[in-house]
Amino acid sequence: MEYSPNTDFLALALRQRRQKLANLINFPVLLWSGGKISRNYPANTFPFRASSHFLYFAGLPLENAVIYLKDGKLELFIDNAHPSKTLWQGETPKREEIANRIGADAAFPLSDLESRVRNAATIAVQDYSTLLQQSQLLDRPLPIAKSPNGIDLELTKAIISLRLTHDRAALAELRQATAVTVEAHKAGMAATSKAKNEAGIRAAMESKIITENMTFAYPSIVTTRGEILHNEHYHHPLQKGDLLLADVGAETAMGWAGDVTRTWPISGKFSPTQRAIYDVVLAAHDACIAKMLPGVEYVDIHLLAAQVIAEGLVDLGILQGQPDDLVEMDAHALFFVHGIGHLIGLDVHDMEDFGDLAGYQEGRVRSNRFGLNYLRLNRTLQPGMLVSIEPGFYQVSGILNSQKNRLKYQNVVNWDKLEQFADVRGIRIEDDVLITETGTEVLTANLPTHAEEIEQLVNGCGIEIK
Repeated sequence: MEYSPNTDFLALALRQRRQKLANLINFPVLLWSGGKISRNYPANTFPFRASSHFLYFAGLPLENAVIYLKDGKLELFIDNAHPSKTLWQGETPKREEIANRIGADAAFPLSDLESRVRNAATIAVQDYSTLLQQSQLLDRPLPIAKSPNGIDLELTKAIISLRLTHDRAALAELRQATAVTVEAHKAGMAATSKAKNEAGIRAAMESKIITENMTFAYPSIVTTRGEILHNEHYHHPLQKGDLLLADVGAETAMGWAGDVTRTWPISGKFSPTQRAIYDVVLAAHDACIAKMLPGVEYVDIHLLAAQVIAEGLVDLGILQGQPDDLVEMDAHALFFVHGIGHLIGLDVHDMEDFGDLAGYQEGRVRSNRFGLNYLRLNRTLQPGMLVSIEPGFYQVSGILNSQKNRLKYQNVVNWDKLEQFADVRGIRIEDDVLITETGTEVLTANLPTHAEEIEQLVNGCGIEIK
């Protein structure tokens, strides 16, 4: 197990995060990193990913570790590796060395942890083995992270307030993740002409991420079936008339994520119908980013995307009526059903283990409207927030062929006209947008969005992969 050296810059950021937490709460905190999960037999494990809440304050992806936070101080609880593990894992840092790297005030073996459980709050981790340890040690049941109570709820709200906006150390990591994500997408476009199936493009994209010693922020979506939002199958052959939707993001060794989607034609040239829909989605993408400022409501950005998409589909003859009325009746959601985006940070859907406690400002609840109920974020934008903007158009048979939807929208959808766009299964354009003091900075701006530039990249023109 090796770790990147802990710089003074990062160490200072970690101390500041711990002190900010201490300013918000008046009780001690225990945060678990979690442990590896086995697949099929004990020695064959899934790749380890430390809890993001642990990472935020500890700064290193330690396995089977716990941190104790009180009054801005950190104590590390971790066992030294057994000597027998050297054969399989090589030499690993000792407890004192790890403690020094993360700026811990003290370090102890896990057996000493029992002395720190009194009145301590915690966050439930995802793996059940560690969750059981948490409950047993604290001697109380722990609900899942999105349903905390008591001091755990107070801790959750404090962590949300800290992680909603990013400090300089976090932004440095996020810039690395987004830069590699951009290069991965360029690599995928460059590989398209020679790839035989989706897996070939996926391999080119993920290879670029691995080459940069990063991993994947989420299972890659590289598909000609773009109407399946989280499609994780890669066996479809590439046909010249198809569009390829790639939603792929890199994650740094410290857990910070990038998240980008591009859609491009396998042939290197959009058909007229594909180009028409692509330009509608791009117009929504650009309009949203142009309107983003501190103090703007994210739900209004979502509704702006819905409005622009409705206007575009009316212009194409797919929808009929006034765009305002169509959005009010959620007709746009027949094709753009999901929300405009989400928070990005230590998780690609940052803090989504907290559910709507993180995504929704206090006092707000998720809508039951067809066009709003998948909105993951409903907060006022603040400087330091990193959010995705990802409008899309999808022809989902389960939605479009629903008897209920056919009846409700029979007078506003020109079904015959829609058939002319059968070669558009799914299009999404997604960028990572940082809210600044005066507007926005698109961290993924080095990856083009305009159709002509996308075509050039797929055809090998102007590609410069770093």
